[in-house]
Amino acid sequence: MTPTAGEPFAGEPPAGEPTAGEESTGGLRSGPDLHGRPTAGELVDAVLVFLRDQLLERAPDSSDAGRRHQIRIATHALEIVGRELALGPAQQEAHERRLRAIGYEDDRTLADDIRSGRRADSPDLRRVLREDTRARLLVANPRWLPEDS
Repeated sequence: MTPTAGEPFAGEPPAGEPTAGEESTGGLRSGPDLHGRPTAGELVDAVLVFLRDQLLERAPDSSDAGRRHQIRIATHALEIVGRELALGPAQQEAHERRLRAIGYEDDRTLADDIRSGRRADSPDLRRVLREDTRARLLVANPRWLPEDS
């Protein structure tokens, strides 16, 4: 049975009572978000540790090169996820501010204007594209960035 508005779901504490991992704040909730702990970042870190410290260490170098390669691919993918979780929200906000600063609300409109020639090259456009590319590389693979950036 689905609860009506304001009623807790079965097993959920009444409104205002802290759940596991939360501290009582006099009826206001603080601390972890809706999903609590472990957070997505903590889960990614735990899997990374397992892949690196358990699986990769136990896969002999020469006899199981295919398995080691697959573990490295999985590790790199999770590193990207971890960086996006850590950096993504702030990067998205900064990206949206940069777009608005040059008169755009979204990437699609900017890309369409560039393709069609409606958006001329300018120092502001180059700055936005350079900063967005840097933000993407910080997540995808920071080693690809030049040393001075």
